[in-house]
Amino acid sequence: MLEGIVWERPWLAPYRERGQRVAAQLLRGSSVSEALNAQAPDLDLPLFVPQSELPEGSAYEAFIFDTGRVPTRDNLHDFFNGLIWLHHPGLKRRLNALQAAEIAAQGLGSQRGAVRDALTLFDENAALLQAPEPLLDALRQRDWQRLFMQLRPLWAQARLQLFGHALLEKLVRPRKPITAHVWVDGGARPDAKPFAPLPVLGVPGWWAGNEAPGFYADAAVFRPPRVL
Repeated sequence: MLEGIVWERPWLAPYRERGQRVAAQLLRGSSVSEALNAQAPDLDLPLFVPQSELPEGSAYEAFIFDTGRVPTRDNLHDFFNGLIWLHHPGLKRRLNALQAAEIAAQGLGSQRGAVRDALTLFDENAALLQAPEPLLDALRQRDWQRLFMQLRPLWAQARLQLFGHALLEKLVRPRKPITAHVWVDGGARPDAKPFAPLPVLGVPGWWAGNEAPGFYADAAVFRPPRVL
């Protein structure tokens, strides 16, 4: 399960120390839930439990909210989900509460609905970005040359942290098209999916290949904005 994780990757820096401790316990034979619980004795966190504790037909998010337990499989996806819980418990609890509220109000149908879709996208694939306004504006406009080339020095003033656990899982095997969703507009409820796409390997300093001429000219990855 841990094969391929390179902890020296820049996007893993916030999770490196604790992630390596969890990984070490897995190598000694612990389950993912056991290894995560061992790292959180003093944190206000739900209890990580085996996936088998989730009753058949129960909604995952509602179960977490109602019981304070996170069903956890022994795989890479749930390993990274647990690391995010350890590092951002407040945000994870807020997302879970919003999901549970939507389930209580709308029930479980064949489709999640706009709000649950947006919450799930954030939980699985979001990145948190604090940056000078020119960078944020270029990102909103999908002006890739300005964002990554003309404004490249401004990235030294930016703080980017990957939040989505599915995103971290995909980046175990980095590929140029892997894209994060960055929250760029505030608001109490993310009904309109106010996210901007950010090709992660385009971030200056995060991938040696983006120093090469023409890296950002790949229109299959760095797509121009849609014409309405």
